[in-house]
Amino acid sequence: MAKKSMIARDLKRQKMIQKFAAKRAELKELGDLEGLQLLPKNSSPSRWKNRDVLDGRPRAYMRRFGLSRISYPEKAVKG
Repeated sequence: MAKKSMIARDLKRQKMIQKFAAKRAELKELGDLEGLQLLPKNSSPSRWKNRDVLDGRPRAYMRRFGLSRISYPEKAVKG
């Protein structure tokens, strides 16, 4: 299981990405690189990490199910 602080940090990044999405798209359209650099680093979508919904594990994540390779078989057996 991932540390609670890492899960919280990732949620904070998700909120920041949503908050600055419109402004980021507008600046990209204008080609304003200086304006993009002034935005917070965590507002970049590439900094967001896919994590297991159950325990927050960042590696071996399956997008289709939102689970890691460890959680997937447990849920599959239970149905």
